[in-house]
Amino acid sequence: MRSTTLMTQDELKQLVGQAAADYVNANVPEGAIIGVGTGSTANCFIDAIAKSKARYRGAVSSSVATTARLEAHGFQVFDLNDIESLSIYVDGADEIDDSGAMIKGGGGALTREKIVASVADVFVCIADASKRVDMMGAFPLPVEVVPMARTAIGRRLAALGGVPVLRVMKDGAPYITDNGNEIIDVKGLSITDPRALEAQINAWPGVVTVGLFATRGANLCLLGTEQGVEWIDYAPKK
Repeated sequence: MRSTTLMTQDELKQLVGQAAADYVNANVPEGAIIGVGTGSTANCFIDAIAKSKARYRGAVSSSVATTARLEAHGFQVFDLNDIESLSIYVDGADEIDDSGAMIKGGGGALTREKIVASVADVFVCIADASKRVDMMGAFPLPVEVVPMARTAIGRRLAALGGVPVLRVMKDGAPYITDNGNEIIDVKGLSITDPRALEAQINAWPGVVTVGLFATRGANLCLLGTEQGVEWIDYAPKK
């Protein structure tokens, strides 16, 4: 009989991490290379898929932290430039809407995540139910910027109605991405057209990438709920 005790967020992440590992094992051929995202939910997937690591040639990683975790589990990690194809990419999200568009980048790896996702045949988003929203923007939108453009980009973001805040470390120093750039987190946006906003911000000189994954959103979301894992299929992303 199912317990009436509510699952913690960590337990929901572990639930979808295992569900994603089961999905990959059932749908990705042996000897393939898998793409892996960054963050606490992606870490749950790594821990779950590690039990089947012998099935795979290795993985492509979206961050230094993910590479370290994969290697600790015995995976060979490939540079994206050295592979010809990537059948699947599994990653979490900070928010996801009903179209499969997402805000990502709370962990700071948005640029590499977007690059790996762009070449994968299938993007599987794994998240707990709190990440599903009707309209994105409650979670601050990350924008990775070249440091010299920080102030100029901040002004443009403010003109959109957002409140740009430079991401900093505990000591007050700017947070630096794996690519050597800075991140502006934009609060207060109501994102009604994520594709258009993604294109607009990405076009600004000095922006490396914006943490909107709308043009290339998720194909499938495995959502952890109190009732179990909800599978949400989206229309193919063009």
